[in-house]
Amino acid sequence: MTEPPTEDAATNRSVEELAARFREARARRAVIADEDRRLKEIEQEVANALHVERSWKQVGAILGFSGSRAEAIARGR
Repeated sequence: MTEPPTEDAATNRSVEELAARFREARARRAVIADEDRRLKEIEQEVANALHVERSWKQVGAILGFSGSRAEAIARGR
């Protein structure tokens, strides 16, 4: 018959499980941050492309923002 794990073993397993969850969450956040940067670049490209033949006010109206907000998006702010 095996003996139940000692309190230290149970605590260590719990700590390892928590550390693993932390590392997984950290890795997933990094993926999300990379994707967020990529999507922001797309928003900038679209706003700038629309601005080639339009005013910022017109671009803002198309995107659902004010003209100043559309310009800020295009500049990465």
